[in-house]
Amino acid sequence: MYRSNTCGELRLSNVGSEVKLAGWVQKVRKMGGMTFVDLRDRYGITQIVFDEGKNADLTAQANHVGREWVIQVTGKVCERSNKNTQIPTGEIEIIADNMKVLSKSEVPPFTIEDNSDGGDDLRMQYRYLDLRRKPVLNNLVLRHNIAFETRRYLDSQGFLEVETPVLIKSTPEGARDFVVPSRMNQGQFYALPQSPQQFKQLLMVGGIDRYFQIVKCFRDEDLRADRQPEFTQIDCEMSYVEQEDVLQMFEGMIKHIFKYARGVEFTDSFPRLTWHECMKRFGSDKPDMRFGMEFVELKNVKEGGDDLVSGHSFTVFDGANFVVAICANGCASWTRKQLDQMTEFVKRPQVGAKGLVYIQMKEDGTIKSSVDKFYDEASLRKIADKANAKAGDLILILCGDDAMKVRSQMNTLRLEMGDRLELRDKNKFAPLWVIDFPLFEWNEEDQRFYAMHHPFTSPKLEDVQYLDSDPGRVRANAYDLAMNGVELGGGSVRIHDSELQNKMFQLLGFTQEKAQDQFGCLMTAFKYGAPPHAGLAFGLDRVVSMLAGLDSIRDCIAFPKNNSGRDTMMDCPSVIDDAQLEELCLKVDIKE
Repeated sequence: MYRSNTCGELRLSNVGSEVKLAGWVQKVRKMGGMTFVDLRDRYGITQIVFDEGKNADLTAQANHVGREWVIQVTGKVCERSNKNTQIPTGEIEIIADNMKVLSKSEVPPFTIEDNSDGGDDLRMQYRYLDLRRKPVLNNLVLRHNIAFETRRYLDSQGFLEVETPVLIKSTPEGARDFVVPSRMNQGQFYALPQSPQQFKQLLMVGGIDRYFQIVKCFRDEDLRADRQPEFTQIDCEMSYVEQEDVLQMFEGMIKHIFKYARGVEFTDSFPRLTWHECMKRFGSDKPDMRFGMEFVELKNVKEGGDDLVSGHSFTVFDGANFVVAICANGCASWTRKQLDQMTEFVKRPQVGAKGLVYIQMKEDGTIKSSVDKFYDEASLRKIADKANAKAGDLILILCGDDAMKVRSQMNTLRLEMGDRLELRDKNKFAPLWVIDFPLFEWNEEDQRFYAMHHPFTSPKLEDVQYLDSDPGRVRANAYDLAMNGVELGGGSVRIHDSELQNKMFQLLGFTQEKAQDQFGCLMTAFKYGAPPHAGLAFGLDRVVSMLAGLDSIRDCIAFPKNNSGRDTMMDCPSVIDDAQLEELCLKVDIKE
């Protein structure tokens, strides 16, 4: 063995022991006739002391080592006179009697420190160096602990881990597939799985009544901070269960993970809101419940109710179908500059609002508004009363013709206000089950319905009667777990009846031939006794990043892709040579 101990385990109790350590040189400090080397491995840092008075040749050798050299040192553990309370090994040091250089290193392109001087792109290019940094390592340790506790919990509940295929049939409904050409079946292609959905349902038909898998999935879609082209799911399915059984089971799993991986304990049941409630109150199907600022509707032509803004010669509100407000407590003292910044924020293309109206409830009881010339004080107070605003509060208002679009804009504004007011504490966790999603969503461009989740989701039994007459009214037996404004996972009760499944395919515009081509195996399996079943999947990357307090899931993945879907370390995707293309019967035709 190259080492008898790690660089993170020695303590005062080891004083007097002869030890052998190996690791990377973090730092070299020369002080007179003494040279101090900080030696680092995955477990920590230990100070090594070289004394010129005792061994001049050894000290001279130590003076020539550089950062990130890999060395082996033997010596005796001694108590430090100047203790470092910032690290666990800070009370001891190793008095070196021998050193061996195991591997030299060029000067790294960025510092291997907790707070590195390397930017994201540079660190992704040299990710193997970035992994040596403690923050990245800690994220991977946390990921390991979460995966371990997930397996332990599900095993205790009778789940069986089963691997499903990675090369599968392409089903292009939904997100785009990554496709893989087959050399042996020329002109035909596999796809990489977006999820193991059909396979886990087939496992239920096969009698594996409690299945799980920590599985790689792939989607060829545009990337964001919480998305990667390849990602990992905690994928689960159960037979002979209803929605309530699934929610209870996996609420228990999340509580278990948070307690054992981070020490966070949820004592109460997770709250639940319907999808319609979430959209009405927060404009999002994954609302951040750590703070308030719930929506207050001031005008809703489609749904009726009070109209507190029309009839004052303010054409913006008069001509709008939907007007909505939020109340920011204690912000009435915001300056004109701050309010102008918020106006510019909502006008950004990624938000899309045309402007912002504000009402300031001053501490002295007066009211100031950006629409003072249209609304008298009594009218503004009616709006303030509706928004439950008091002295010192700020009311922000958006409007438009499309209520769903305006709600989305206000959701973005609400989250921005939460950030600016520091209400989104990363150490606070607010879970929420979102239930009763619509079964379908209408696509205006295609003039057709799409499944909001996937075509195997069961409708609420009481809503089946509306499948033909009013599909948009039908609710799904679907559920998501949201936390802090992030969808951690979701799933549904599945259709297990062939007749109802065929009905779903028809409503989604599938011909019988197309349904058979894409899902024929599952449909055939249903003919042989499919048990009622339900399931869900959690994004492991999202769960880890949530617990680690990260802004991007990239930082909890060992080798992530960048925002363009590229691996800059391996420099891929890349072209393949002509011989491979010919063997696969492929021709590259790059569009301008």
